[in-house]
Amino acid sequence: MRVLVAEDEAALRRQVVDALAGDGYAVDDAADGDRAEFLGATETYDAVVLDLGLPMRDGLSVLRAWRAAGIATPILILSARGAWHERVEGIDAGADDYLPKPFRIEELLARVRALIRRSSGRATPEMRCGPVVLDTRSGRVTVGGAPVTLTAHEYRVLAYLMHHSGRVVSRGELTEHVYAQDLDRDSNTIEVFVARLRKKLGAGSIATVRGLGYRMEPRA
Repeated sequence: MRVLVAEDEAALRRQVVDALAGDGYAVDDAADGDRAEFLGATETYDAVVLDLGLPMRDGLSVLRAWRAAGIATPILILSARGAWHERVEGIDAGADDYLPKPFRIEELLARVRALIRRSSGRATPEMRCGPVVLDTRSGRVTVGGAPVTLTAHEYRVLAYLMHHSGRVVSRGELTEHVYAQDLDRDSNTIEVFVARLRKKLGAGSIATVRGLGYRMEPRA
């Protein structure tokens, strides 16, 4: 799963980026509105953390531009605690949630998880596909109750497939959601991650749909 963080305060941006990366996400970041708008319009994200007080172009303008362009990515806006009118404008402009500053990083992580969960039609933080269970709160993966250790990239591939269980996901789509923007993206490595996951989760855990991609069934 992949997230964009648009925040001009360097220390806070780094804290949020590090926390999201530690929670298993591929993360891109932007320090101003122009960069944020460009990334949101040209890259694919599962969620965006958007500060409204960005330089160059304010977050509200960025949000409106994305929504006008038909970009439906779930967006969590950040704003100063007293700026209630900005939060109202943000929600009216198409934001999905807001978080006033200052905030606890744990709450931000929970809200991002909830945004992604709701966008894929999930009601709970625990996802199941047959014997495979992934808890998005802890990042813990089990098969038949036994814990399984995954690398960061294996976890991202599995999380994306489980969030979209029941439908075919192409290698290209997985590539867009597994790698951050500054990493070398090779769709062929997705095959490697899927092969590793099958060894760890069971050969029948991830189906290959020839010529199209991969699919996990909700009740495999």
